[in-house]
This record gives sequence, structure tokens and C-alpha cells, in this order.
Amino acid sequence: MAMDQSFVGRSWPPTEPYLVGREKIREFARAIGATEAEFHDPEAARALGYADVVAPPTFPVAITMSASRQVIDDPELGIDYSRVVHGDQKFAYTRPVVAGDALVCVNTVDDITSRGGHEFITTRTDVTTEAGEPVVTVWSKLVQRGEES
Repeated sequence: MAMDQSFVGRSWPPTEPYLVGREKIREFARAIGATEAEFHDPEAARALGYADVVAPPTFPVAITMSASRQVIDDPELGIDYSRVVHGDQKFAYTRPVVAGDALVCVNTVDDITSRGGHEFITTRTDVTTEAGEPVVTVWSKLVQRGEES
């Protein structure tokens, strides 16, 4: 089944706020090998002008991957997740993510295309504070491999 092209431009309701914790940032930084002090030590982060430890640039994946279930799990879209591989990821920051942020995600389908028997879906997740302050926009491209014949 092909993905429904009418989903291009569709957005889902905002997610519940995700409270960014200091320990979550530290765990993520350790997992990716980010040893910079501002990812672990509040005093080092404050010395750089942040209110608390700052998250590594790819940290929003921890939030947006969960939020993207809204898109992936929509049966009308027609994604067969058993055939999906990750194609691309990019981030555009307004400001860094800092421990103590309460972040909300709004998912939108930016594009659906077909090439070489495969389908490509690009989603955009706008991440803001609860008050609506922009923090980061995350684009993710998923590839749904064609069915084997």
C-alpha cells in the first residue's frame, strides 16, 4: 500500500510537555561520547551563559522520536513500519535545549515522494517551550523500502 499523498501539509496536535531533566542530558551525552563540561556540570554551563546543563545538539531526537509516533501510527497514512529505515535527520536551532525546559512538539508531514520503488516521507517537528517560544525544528526522512517481488 502506498502512502497517502494527501497527508503532505497535515499537522497533528501538540504533544504533552516533555520536561528536560539534567540527568537525561547527562545520560544522553555519555551515550554519544560527548564529554564537554557544559553537558554534565551546571557550573560549567552557567559559566557559558546557560541556566543549567545544555543538551548536545542531537538530544532532541530523544523527544521527537517519541512524538513522531503520531505520524507513524496513523493507519490512514499507510506506513508499513516493518519496511522503514531512517534516511536523514537535520536540526535548525533557535536556541539550545537546557535542563528545566518543558518542550512541546508539533509534527507535520512536509513531503512524500516515490523513487525507484521506494517511498520517502519527510516530517518536520517544531519544538517549542510550553509558552510557545521556538527552540528547534527537526526534520526526519524515513524510507519505506519497496515490497520484494
